Amino acid sequence: MKRIAILGSTGSIGKSTLNIVESFPDRFSVVSMAAGNNVELAFEQARRWRPQILSMATADAASQVQDKLNKAGLGSAIETVQGSAGSVRVATHPDADFVVSAIVGVAGLEATYEAVKAGKTVGLANKECLVAAGDLITAEARRQGKPLLPIDSEHNAIHQAMRGGRRNEVQRVWLTASGGPFLHTPASEFAKITVEQALNHPTWKMGKRITIDSATLMNKGFEVIEACRLFDMPPSQVSVLVHPQSTIHSMVEFVDGSLLAQLSVTDMRLPILYALCYPDRIESDLRFPVEELRRLDFLPPDLEKFPCLRLAYQAVEAGGAKTIALNAADEVAVAAFLEGSIGFPDIPATIEAVVRETPARIPESIEEVLVVDENARLRARDRIQYVGSRV
Repeated sequence: MKRIAILGSTGSIGKSTLNIVESFPDRFSVVSMAAGNNVELAFEQARRWRPQILSMATADAASQVQDKLNKAGLGSAIETVQGSAGSVRVATHPDADFVVSAIVGVAGLEATYEAVKAGKTVGLANKECLVAAGDLITAEARRQGKPLLPIDSEHNAIHQAMRGGRRNEVQRVWLTASGGPFLHTPASEFAKITVEQALNHPTWKMGKRITIDSATLMNKGFEVIEACRLFDMPPSQVSVLVHPQSTIHSMVEFVDGSLLAQLSVTDMRLPILYALCYPDRIESDLRFPVEELRRLDFLPPDLEKFPCLRLAYQAVEAGGAKTIALNAADEVAVAAFLEGSIGFPDIPATIEAVVRETPARIPESIEEVLVVDENARLRARDRIQYVGSRV
């Protein structure tokens, strides 16, 4: 029985993880959970799964959940905590064997790092952790001798394909991108893009930020950085191909010219199951309909039309604080776009300005990472305020 801690239990990855646990009750159990501010869903999850510790994002949310647990007669069985300190307790619970890191943004950074430091096996669905602090996290994982297992479908696919050869035989990895909803939209029309249009992803159903990031291709840029750090590869060996069908999740090219591609259903439960069971595979009903496969299209990304991907490559080349600033500025800019404060083209413009103004020094601790992150957010807000004042 593998005992699981879930960071981000009320999000899409958290809910999919719980679905896997429910499908394989003889293999998995939940010992601790960290949720956001969704009091009703967090309470329902706690009542169903009975974790030993439940953390909420704020004290108010924790108090509300605690009241509900008390009324349900579960108050003494489930400890309710809050904030980043609560998430750390969830991630480092002594009974947890495996930690699913799925809190969106840098909010999950400290807990993820502490889980690695505590010797836990971590399944990463939070790409911001590796974008902002990948060098620190991967170095600690090596010290602990524990794997970092990717849950992101693209990196999970690379991880699977790399098992077909030795690491020193890998020439290149290919990340595939759907191209988002604006693949065929002329750049001249980007200023007219609405929030509703940007949230209409052609393939995946995801949270709002990651959906906008997919529309700008910043999500793919983050994945380039994540791949560099997960698989210890320079950015020159990590390439992106636009693949509208989203059938092939990623490919690994070996030195002899062989390509191994991973295909599967577009269902996040499969990479979650792979990570939870690694190095084993177990039978599931998540089947890919091979008989329906008709065509596979590929084309290079347009870095002029989608500058966010270019900015990500530049940031990982520079390293250090540049990738932290990239992520922080993106989060602020996307939030502003969703609120209607800036236009779609202002997202990459904001990010580029903030990254350019951020010194390329290398943080030596999570605390330093968070300081750089906050400074970048302040720069992004200042620029957005300036842009807004001119509209």
